[in-house]
Amino acid sequence: MLARARVARLVPLDSSSFFSKRLASTKSLKETLQEVIPAKQEQLRRLKTEHGQAVVGEVKIENIIGGMRGLKAMLWDASVLDPIEGIRFHGHSIPDCQKVLPPAPGGKEIIAESMLWLLLTGQVPTTEQTRELSRELAEKGELPEFVETLIDSLPATLHPMTQLGMGVAALNRESSFQAAYERGIKKSEYWTHTLEDCINLIARLPVLAARIYRNVYRPGTPLPAINKDLDLVGNYSNQLGYGDNQSLTEYLRLYIALHGDHEGGNASAHTAHLVGSTLSDPYLSYSAALFALAGPLHGLANQEVLRWQLAMQKEIGDNITHENIKDYLWKTLKSGQVVPGYGHGVLRNPDPRFIALQEFCNTRPDLKNSPIIQLVTKTSEVAPDVLKEHGKTKNPYPNVDATSGCVLYHYGLTEFKYYTVIFGVSRALGALTQLVWARALGLPLERPKSYSMDALEELIKK
Repeated sequence: MLARARVARLVPLDSSSFFSKRLASTKSLKETLQEVIPAKQEQLRRLKTEHGQAVVGEVKIENIIGGMRGLKAMLWDASVLDPIEGIRFHGHSIPDCQKVLPPAPGGKEIIAESMLWLLLTGQVPTTEQTRELSRELAEKGELPEFVETLIDSLPATLHPMTQLGMGVAALNRESSFQAAYERGIKKSEYWTHTLEDCINLIARLPVLAARIYRNVYRPGTPLPAINKDLDLVGNYSNQLGYGDNQSLTEYLRLYIALHGDHEGGNASAHTAHLVGSTLSDPYLSYSAALFALAGPLHGLANQEVLRWQLAMQKEIGDNITHENIKDYLWKTLKSGQVVPGYGHGVLRNPDPRFIALQEFCNTRPDLKNSPIIQLVTKTSEVAPDVLKEHGKTKNPYPNVDATSGCVLYHYGLTEFKYYTVIFGVSRALGALTQLVWARALGLPLERPKSYSMDALEELIKK
């Protein structure tokens, strides 16, 4: 974990800037990165030269034919997912982050800007730095007119995730990295233009996502202007039409911060990394990530949970008992279906993100007394034992999807197909920050070796 910045010494800025001396509390995001990057570059150099031949794991046939699951084969510096402890962001657990990362004015929950700063720099931002970043994002949040025209021309029946991916890809006309690469720049400058693209994209994603929501679900409803005094998610909630619901806004802040990164091996993060390794700009890289996120085995999980919970609620009615839930769980399993919201590709304990969202629910009487949230809570008390008895899952505990969509539903955001769009807004925090680091560290084109089944059988014989 890198130490928090102390009083700044003279820091070289880009050629269009000047030398400045600032207190740590007022350093910009770019200035902070200019201090952090050389240390990380040196750490990478040492790993390559001194430990390049160290063995960190072995490849088995089951890894190759099982989707490379569990292979230690990717550099992703922002977060590490431990099977027992859960996710840590630059060494900080979720409870740590809830204690130290600045919230929005008048709020209590982590906000996207705080998490973005931590993921990008490895440092906890000051309140002043977070507020300045909020203002920068608000100032850069407007969509180009041609993107508004494109999104407004799409049929309302086109899936919101398809629209989001198309809008992000179209924004690449504005790419600073692409323009700089075409005119010819040094590799050492790649990261600065990548950073500019990433900040611009993060600023515009909520506006793009809100426009899609209004077009599909609230046609004809005007979008409010961006409020320069609000944080990123405060503006997002306002543009969705829920700005007067402070509980939902706070929940969206927590949801988006917690979903911001979950190490690099998940499909959307890995896709952004893979496409980015070709030197595609961040807009193209993240549009590809969004289409990975749209798959039923990845980002659609929370809406599947909600459908399943509502079906259970309809069947058992108001008599929500552990025994009735247990019967419904067995009915689901015996029909050959999985129990959505339980299990995880890496975790072997309850997901800390699920715990954080449940704690949020427990602090608000309206959520604590909500029938759907009560059903989620009681299901989480019964399901692990049923799944253990069933014996076909490595992790019988709830993951974040077990509750995330149900809270949105309680607050009136009931459009299931849109839930993954919110996930897409959040996952940009981690995927895009690591594109900056991939360019700063000069990471190469990703190119794993593939084998046919015949070739694998030959390897086994040898």
